[in-house]
Amino acid sequence: MTVNIAVVGLGAFGIKHLDALANIEDANIKYVAHSKLPVAEEVAAKYGAERAFTDYAELLAQPDLDGVILATPTQMHHSQTLQALNAGKHVEVEIPMADNLAGVQEIVDLQQKTGLIAMAGHTRRFNPSHQYLHKMIQKGEFNIQQMDVQTYFFRRTNMNALGQPRSWTDHLLWHHAAHTVDLFAYQTGSKIVKANAVQGPKHPELGIAMDMSIQLQAENGAICTLSLSFNNDGPLGTFFRYIGDNGTYIARYDDLVTGKEEPIDVSMVDVSMNGIELQDREFVAAIKEGREPNSSVAQVLPCYIVLDQLQKQLAY
Repeated sequence: MTVNIAVVGLGAFGIKHLDALANIEDANIKYVAHSKLPVAEEVAAKYGAERAFTDYAELLAQPDLDGVILATPTQMHHSQTLQALNAGKHVEVEIPMADNLAGVQEIVDLQQKTGLIAMAGHTRRFNPSHQYLHKMIQKGEFNIQQMDVQTYFFRRTNMNALGQPRSWTDHLLWHHAAHTVDLFAYQTGSKIVKANAVQGPKHPELGIAMDMSIQLQAENGAICTLSLSFNNDGPLGTFFRYIGDNGTYIARYDDLVTGKEEPIDVSMVDVSMNGIELQDREFVAAIKEGREPNSSVAQVLPCYIVLDQLQKQLAY
């Protein structure tokens, strides 16, 4: 069985999903969609898609379409996910699936009503580096005492990952913190019971805080310290330091080293070293097998409950 997929939104992450799908034998890049038709047509030609769309409703009406991957601006995720489910299509939505808890809960409720596959792009669950540690934790070989995480960008203007102007505003809490909040609960296997946050000054034009600090504690006692910044003029990305009872590990996306920067071979953890590809493989496999995927909208709901608590503290 080949799964017909459409990628909606063809910015930096839409292209990453298309590159990933091209490596998945059971996936067929059937359609693409973007707000600008020339962009959509150019991408369709490059990746062998049958047709390019600008009208999302028209795309969802295609009877041979099985599922959509949404890599559109954050404020569109909620409504587009609901549209896909109501149209009978499986959906993988980039993080965050909504920028408020009510919207997330609405998605979870509709998924449960329809029984369709719906998963959110919490890629850290799939990166080989984090998978390697997850398997150690499951075997009882490593226990987290603290996760120390830095999410750093230099983004004082509204740019995307390709350095191109964005039509929407990114968000440290609802987008970037969501990765770590979900990963901390996933890796500890324990509910987050304490969550605190403070933020720096808001950007005069973007209207968002450019710096943020978050503290978390899991029910099992493990803690997480998360620092986020759009002001950082230095190494960019997210760096996870796992401090455990018998070792320290540092994960940088798909790569893993010890606390002393000794490389760890994670090439045999999964069929790919690309976290986005592994995430998309899970989406395709869940559709084929009719099962709940890892990072299903229901599984990541607790993350958004914590984000809602933090937002109330920050009094946006």
